Amino acid sequence: MDRRDFIHRTGAAALTATMAAQTRAAETNPIFKAGKADHCIVLWLSGGMAQIDTFDPKPTMGDPKAKKPGAYYPSIDTVVPGVRVCEHLTRTAKLMEHVTAIRTVNHNVIDEHSAADNRMHTGRLTSGTIQYPSLGSIIAHERGAASDKAPANVLIGYPSTSRGPGFLGAKSGYLYLTDTTSGPRGLARPTWLSDERAARREKLLDAARKRQRNTFPNDTLLADTDAAIAEARRLSGPAFMKTFDLSQEKDNLRNEYGGEFGQRVLLARRLVERGTRFVEVAHNLNFTNGTGWDTHNQGQLNQHLLIQELDQAFAALISDLQARKMLDRTLIFIGTEFGRPAAFDSGGGRGHHGKAFSVVLAGGDLNHCGAIGETDALAQKIMASPVGVPDLFATILTALKVDPTKMLQAGDRPVPVTDYGKPIQKLS
Repeated sequence: MDRRDFIHRTGAAALTATMAAQTRAAETNPIFKAGKADHCIVLWLSGGMAQIDTFDPKPTMGDPKAKKPGAYYPSIDTVVPGVRVCEHLTRTAKLMEHVTAIRTVNHNVIDEHSAADNRMHTGRLTSGTIQYPSLGSIIAHERGAASDKAPANVLIGYPSTSRGPGFLGAKSGYLYLTDTTSGPRGLARPTWLSDERAARREKLLDAARKRQRNTFPNDTLLADTDAAIAEARRLSGPAFMKTFDLSQEKDNLRNEYGGEFGQRVLLARRLVERGTRFVEVAHNLNFTNGTGWDTHNQGQLNQHLLIQELDQAFAALISDLQARKMLDRTLIFIGTEFGRPAAFDSGGGRGHHGKAFSVVLAGGDLNHCGAIGETDALAQKIMASPVGVPDLFATILTALKVDPTKMLQAGDRPVPVTDYGKPIQKLS
């Protein structure tokens, strides 16, 4: 085969592959019915929420000392007939008509935190040839900010690659903060920096960036960086920074949300109200129970402290959004990288389990039913209605008015946005 023939054949093969991928996407969901949500707030339970101890309780009680598998907490009724939750989710139980626990989420990733975290943030397996974008970056890319007064994508927690924009570029990345009292790191100008000095710095930076653009006019990475710099300048003013002043909220509302995690969730609501499209709030602060949601050893015994903290903030967010007539326009997603087996390990805690676990959706104008999916007596094996990660992503994206059959472009390579996931029809 000579060089010309090789180019011709490989080009034809690439075109055929692209057309096949687009055809397959169209066949997956030929008629896209967009949802009504404009914002998404993710409460991320880093470490792995035990489904049997939270949103998929079972009557069989376990005993860590005797190594007897089973639930660690009794369950209670909710306002949805036949749907029960852990006894420490008392506030949430009263609001379950706005909530659906998806009890049969599963993935085939090794039960290790970073790999599973990447899977649940990008919807993909880790690849050595392409960096996939996170769910937040996909939504930011497709919908942008809802206002020019806010960024599209905010992370309240520590940054990581799995939460990043991947091949979509820096413009779809996140603004992050770890200290809710000071706002995003790098945006607030130091008090000792005068207006005149700041202007000189910006002038010098502009000159350097202009020189680089003239030298490398087709450099997309440089263009992405320029866009990120422009965004940072736009948001560094006092108008946006006031969003982080929680003292503007009434004391009784702040108390409804609870402690530090609750205040971060309240901040997420303020960001959404200002126009942020996607906010993730990490909940593994201070390891209140000793281990966070990674409930090995003694962390299991004090898991209720985390559950109660989640319950208070989650319920307050639902009620607050509802009072502001924002609940139908805001999808709340409680996510985690995997679940926990019903058995106890040698230290009295629980291991990792990605074959069947629970996540939660609320608001977003979905057809909520309290819970969907069925697992066995130990909440470890799926018995009915499995939900893969692509289907979960398709459900969230559809609710956010993003077509789950769309093809993204990683350079010249077409990439299906959800790996051919289908929305959960019962929720639409």
